[in-house]
Amino acid sequence: MTLTHDQKVALVAQRWRGRRVAAAMSGGVDSSVTAALLKEAGCDVVGITMKLWDYAAVGGDQKKDGSCCTLEAFMDARSVCEKMGIPHYAIDLTEAFESTVIRYFVDEYRRGRTPNPCVICNIEIKWAALWRKAREIGCEAIATGHYACLDHEGQGDVVVRRGFDASRDQTYFLWGVPLEHFTHTIFPLGPLLKTEVRKLAADYGLINAEKAESRDICFVADDDLPRFLSERAARDGSSTTPGSFIDKHGNVVGEHHGFESLTVGQRRGLGISFGKRQYVTDIDASSAAVVLGDDADLWRKSCEVGALNWLVDLSSGSFDAMVQIRYRHEASPARVTLAGKSCEVTFSVAQRAITPGQSAVFYDTRNERLLGGGVIEFVPRN
Repeated sequence: MTLTHDQKVALVAQRWRGRRVAAAMSGGVDSSVTAALLKEAGCDVVGITMKLWDYAAVGGDQKKDGSCCTLEAFMDARSVCEKMGIPHYAIDLTEAFESTVIRYFVDEYRRGRTPNPCVICNIEIKWAALWRKAREIGCEAIATGHYACLDHEGQGDVVVRRGFDASRDQTYFLWGVPLEHFTHTIFPLGPLLKTEVRKLAADYGLINAEKAESRDICFVADDDLPRFLSERAARDGSSTTPGSFIDKHGNVVGEHHGFESLTVGQRRGLGISFGKRQYVTDIDASSAAVVLGDDADLWRKSCEVGALNWLVDLSSGSFDAMVQIRYRHEASPARVTLAGKSCEVTFSVAQRAITPGQSAVFYDTRNERLLGGGVIEFVPRN
């Protein structure tokens, strides 16, 4: 269903008009349009920009390209707020971000797993630290630039659905947020396409209408993960762990300088040539062994998922769902069998590079409603 602009604004206005709302503003176009739509809907909007990290702590960026947590980003957010005539606050959450998101990120790689920092940031920072600050200044809700939809049903029930723009949908990162938090959350961009957001930014006359997208891992500013992890290890008084590349039969086929920055499915950046395409198929942190194989060795039909958080009433039994194992991965049909705080996922069709540490996110069989999610803990070998 295609909505007019007025209908999209009305979706926010019908519930939140006249109420004080905190807009999380990174300085980018998505969060700026979020604040503008709230203002147009008649909300009492407050812009809040979070400082989560700085270059002195994470290193690596030579471009200073104005991504999040830079002075330029803060100034862009403030400029947008001044244009709209709304107050702007900057809050320092670097300690909380360091102790939760970055610490988790580093520790997971040291365990031979591939972390998902955006999930932890949503849980610990946006819907915890930011929400506490928002309440302190009298806000009744927080709004973010996530491409996701919320349906409020009946007795305060909330249903989380995919955003209209399938290429931008961000519900994958929201599975860990406790359901009750969505009762005081607004996603104004849910019914919009990215192209519409850019156009709205231009129509509103926002300074960042054409601003480039932010990075996937914001605090690894140069996209050099080995550099980041090596520097972090030195900072912690340790080092990355060298070891052996082995084939699926256990034969040593080479040596690596550290398994910590490798991930299942990786082919490039192994630091050695094998004369044929070889992929990381498994990582054993206890022995520092990295298993290599052919593309065929990456395809698996099942996995165990833990640290579950459900946004629907599920406690036992089995059910069919669409399951997504990476952000850029297409959800696939699977049978989910619950077992206490974990579950087993059995896919109808084998999936490529199911990776411990990544999120497995569950949707209804129409692939629209977010049911919940968890962390991939174990993937049986073929």
